Amino acid sequence: MKNGIRMSDIAKELGVSVVTVSNALNDRGGVSEEMRRKIRERASELGYRPSAPRVPKKNAQPVRQESGSIGILTSERFAGERGTFYWFLTAGVSRELTHCNLYSVYESVTAEDEQAGNLPRIAAERQVRGLIIVGQLAGSYLERLAATHIPMIFLDFYDKHSGIDAVISDSYYDSYLITDQLVMCGHKRIGFIGSVNATSSIQDRFLGYCKCLMENGLEYRKEWTVPDRDARGITLDPFPFPEELPTAFVCNCDETAFRVIAQLQRMGLDVPGDISVTGYDNYTVSDMCSPAISTVEVDLNEMAHTAVTSLLQRMDDPKRPAARHVIPGRVILKASHGAPKE
Repeated sequence: MKNGIRMSDIAKELGVSVVTVSNALNDRGGVSEEMRRKIRERASELGYRPSAPRVPKKNAQPVRQESGSIGILTSERFAGERGTFYWFLTAGVSRELTHCNLYSVYESVTAEDEQAGNLPRIAAERQVRGLIIVGQLAGSYLERLAATHIPMIFLDFYDKHSGIDAVISDSYYDSYLITDQLVMCGHKRIGFIGSVNATSSIQDRFLGYCKCLMENGLEYRKEWTVPDRDARGITLDPFPFPEELPTAFVCNCDETAFRVIAQLQRMGLDVPGDISVTGYDNYTVSDMCSPAISTVEVDLNEMAHTAVTSLLQRMDDPKRPAARHVIPGRVILKASHGAPKE
């Protein structure tokens, strides 16, 4: 800020948390009208002005910032081009941090560093006050990060051994719901595409799919659970489809669904005429596909807001119990699913 006034200054003046100030200035809930008025009046008196949103650049080099910096850390395999799911999620986190008058410092972790346990500079040199880990990293690497005692939160995954706050989409229930859409269309032979043990979110989506099969008395066939990536997280090409195909596939994400549809079409099959396909995320690729992918829309803005809010609360109270925040999505029906051919 040009005049040097930060949300933390307003919070200190009024004896409230930075989260409370952020919620009041951005018209969010959780603040009484009287306190909202006091915060806005004091912000105006001090000359506080919010800065413009900043979007992190791909593979930006970490720069030592002032004490108000928050690190955004992700695996290199998730650091895709502009327009991908994790790009939108990371950009949302950066905007939320800007609303709180905090700098975001972005760094990606290479596969080699993840395997060797080499910490990023922003953590090893303690350049940041807190860390937001976007997308799953190896358990051993997370333990190394936790040993730095920098307040942190996991975004779009969780780790049961860490005791660290996490924000996730409602993968289990939302996957159950979109699988149920296929059942309501008349499908009885439904498969799942995703490497089940690759991430906690894929595993939860697989379990939601299984719940729907069990609830409807449908057969689970192991050969209809098809991996979509190898142990390094690299997408398989082609997917190892079984010789006998189901009438529908539930895919763990839109990108996988997009590739599945393309492979099925190369095989001469019509989607959804011969086989239905659903995805998860509802980001750009779901509408780029022909047919458009029936999917689950993830509330990226709410996930980013909850992650930043929870991290600031953790920084204010390091001893508060760890929590896992589950953000519900909604099923979006498009053109890639329909009734089975028979």
